[in-house]
Formats: sequence, C-alpha cells, structure tokens
Amino acid sequence: MSLVLHQLGKRYGDTPVFSNVSLTVAPGEFVAIVGESGVGKSSLLNCMAALDDWSEGSITHDGVDLGTLGEVPRAHWRREHLGFVFQAFHVLPHLDVAQNVGLPLLLLNRPDPARVEQMLDAVGLAGLGGRLPAQLSGGQLQRVAIARALVHRPRLLLADEPTGNLDPSTAALVMDLLEQQAAESGATLILVTHSAHAAARASRVLHLTADGLRLSPQASLSTGQTPR
Repeated sequence: MSLVLHQLGKRYGDTPVFSNVSLTVAPGEFVAIVGESGVGKSSLLNCMAALDDWSEGSITHDGVDLGTLGEVPRAHWRREHLGFVFQAFHVLPHLDVAQNVGLPLLLLNRPDPARVEQMLDAVGLAGLGGRLPAQLSGGQLQRVAIARALVHRPRLLLADEPTGNLDPSTAALVMDLLEQQAAESGATLILVTHSAHAAARASRVLHLTADGLRLSPQASLSTGQTPR
C-alpha cells in the first residue's frame, strides 16, 4: 500500500506552512523527514494522517484519495490503516496499559487480549498490562505508544519526534523497537525527527523546507534527484 503525496501544500490564511511536497513511499519503506523547527514537519505528518486539511495537492494511500473523504470516512481509514506514535505519548491516564494498547482493536470491534499481550511482550512490557500510565517511566510510556500504534497491524506507521522527550540511551532503545516492530509487521514507517541518529536509520532521509522536500545529503541518492 503505497503513500503518494503530489504537490502538497498547506497555508494558514496567506501564510504558507509548506508547499510543493511530492513524495512516493513504497510499502514497507522507512523514510525520515528532517528540517528546522517551525518548517511544518508535524503539520505535514498530520496531513498524511488525514488529521489536518491541506490547501493544495493530493494525498493518496493504496489508490484512495484522502482529500475526497469526509470526516467519518477519514476516521474509519485511520482506524483501519494507520498507526501514529506521538512525542507526547498521548496515553489515556484512566486506562491501564493493556487497555491503552488494546484501544485500536476495540474501536475496530476486534478485541483481542492475546494480541495485546503479544505486543506488550514485543516491546518489553510483559506483566505490566495492569499498571496505570502514572506508574511508568517516559521510556515505558513510549513503548506503550508503539505497541498501541502497531497492535491492529496497520500498513502505515507515522512517528512524530518519538524520542524527543527521552534520554539518549532510552531513545536508542525506543528506535530499535520502533524499527524492529515496523519491519516485522511490514508497515511503511515515516519518521519526523530532529535527531540525526534516528534519521540515519532510515532508507531515505528527506529535508523539508518552506519550498518543498528534497533528499538530505545523508541520503544514499544524490540530492539533485526528485524524491520518489
């Protein structure tokens, strides 16, 4: 299920956030997007998730033009196809760990406690399903977020600065888990990050500017090549 962005742009009034973003991401590919603060990386990721609207261009996932979908169909698309890992974790404090991880399955009317336990074990949280988020460290909370994002086997995984609130050693462990779990599930992974170490793991590193998206000098392809 490829993701295709064609000449995508977003504005707030007359102020451009980003423009002329064209990108094709193949199924199972790992792409990192870097750029200066305020250039619109998170806004771009939110558009890819169909959480924000865009001003021009198109986003297509597996042949479905997301711009043609209304609010409810977009929500259904996200439930079925998307996993999102946020920098701020966004776990629900009144639900225990297992309930947080199992929420995507519950929304799909496919509760599966065995799958939840499998994911908790995969991210190193076996036996902690009954704990509340307040009883966990930041690194553990990010592992909960990764397990929740992958529990329903999405084909598209978006991660917005998933290591931004973590110390370097914990950040490395979280990236190991994120990359490993995405690879095992065959999910396309798109990472927005300020971290050069995190970005270096990707098969492609793209630099977002106000004028569009280009291959970063760290990438294996020449910077003059159009991102595809």
